Amino acid sequence: AVRTFEYRSCPPTNPAPGLVEFDGAEMATKLLDAARTAIASVGEPISAVGITNQRASVMMWDRATGEPVGPGLGWQDLRTVGDCIVAKIEHGWALAPNQSVTKAGWLLANTPGLEGRDLCIGTIDSWVAWTLSEGALHISDHTNASATTNGLRLVDGSGWNQAVCDAFGVPVSMLATVVDSVGVCGEATALPGSPPIAALLGDQQASLIGQGCVRPGMAKITFGSGGMLDVCTDKPTPDGAHRHAAGTYPLPLWSIDGRLTWGVEGIMLSAGTNVEWLCDDLGLIGEPDESHDVASRCADTDGVVYVPALMGLGTPRWDYGARGTLLGLTRGSGREHVVRAVLEGVAHRGADLLDAATTDTAIDIHTVRIDGGMSRNPTFVQALADAADRPIEVAPVAESTTVGAAFMAGLGVGVWNDIHDLDGLWQPSHVVEPRPDNDHTRRRERWARALDRAAGWHADLSALDF
Repeated sequence: AVRTFEYRSCPPTNPAPGLVEFDGAEMATKLLDAARTAIASVGEPISAVGITNQRASVMMWDRATGEPVGPGLGWQDLRTVGDCIVAKIEHGWALAPNQSVTKAGWLLANTPGLEGRDLCIGTIDSWVAWTLSEGALHISDHTNASATTNGLRLVDGSGWNQAVCDAFGVPVSMLATVVDSVGVCGEATALPGSPPIAALLGDQQASLIGQGCVRPGMAKITFGSGGMLDVCTDKPTPDGAHRHAAGTYPLPLWSIDGRLTWGVEGIMLSAGTNVEWLCDDLGLIGEPDESHDVASRCADTDGVVYVPALMGLGTPRWDYGARGTLLGLTRGSGREHVVRAVLEGVAHRGADLLDAATTDTAIDIHTVRIDGGMSRNPTFVQALADAADRPIEVAPVAESTTVGAAFMAGLGVGVWNDIHDLDGLWQPSHVVEPRPDNDHTRRRERWARALDRAAGWHADLSALDF
């Protein structure tokens, strides 16, 4: 059971379109405040600390002072699109702007006053470990230091890719020591009692584990601002280096005792963002939670279809030039039809991710679990079950990521003996079955036509291939 929960907001800034920055010093202050408050509320010693983080975001700091140098760059930051295109032309490397490598190179090339300084570069897990250990640890785990998420690592996870590091001017000496996702690697001396740091892993992997998806064929989708599908394949090596034919890509799910376990991931670039758009920009609803009440006033969309491509499309068709599209409007289309169409559009994108993962892995995805803010919306969850034509298990807490980090920390100090023990710790709050009369085939065919119309709206962006 979750004994306590503390949260501190550390919102990014957007100094210009396409730029996403964060303040590393603010993040450190707030994480320590949240952790210390949580520990105090429990009132007993903490057995272990697990770290989970937004992957691929990058920051740089001074090794001697521990002070951040320059801004932190969020994973959504697009300032290095040009560098990715050059890398593809000159080296044939398929790097994307949401990977860490070009962000690290940009910080080193564009931050003044770096001469003669002993610097560290890392993802957020590295910064959190450094902060908690008061500068004793500069580490990362395989889920953060992977070829998929940061571009600096060899595909098999065996070491840093020297050629890529050299091309972007990133000295390996500045990078973190890579450790297993599970296992005691130091102490959180900044916290009361100096509990051991016993787990590090990326947020999507932590969410997968937090929902007990630790066996082949188990999948989770987190519906936050975007949507992230992760599937456990339990393979010891990745299936290729880059995106598969249906748009998913390989990534390490965790590493224990030097062994990496692999899976696949698929992305929708906007999910809950579309509901926020209904609220903040269109004014069709007063707050995101109201979308269920409004959508439930009609039995269906009366032919209205919405493609949630406010930032382009991800898996299965990576089209950065696709745009949000509202189709099928008539004089009789009302507010409730549009709101329901938005929820159903995100649901269809979730079904797209599942279809793509099934195609790319050739395994039976027998279990689908969901978390994130939209998992609390009954209209949306029913639409997802209908679009995917399969049962959907809803997580008992929307924030499964922190639960997964706690599970892995417990595994690291022997609370559990095997990662497969975690499967039995999870139970859904409820299961939503597809409606028997949901006309699945016709709805999916209509959805495919809508996707075709949304695609390629900005031809120059649609032509980009990362």
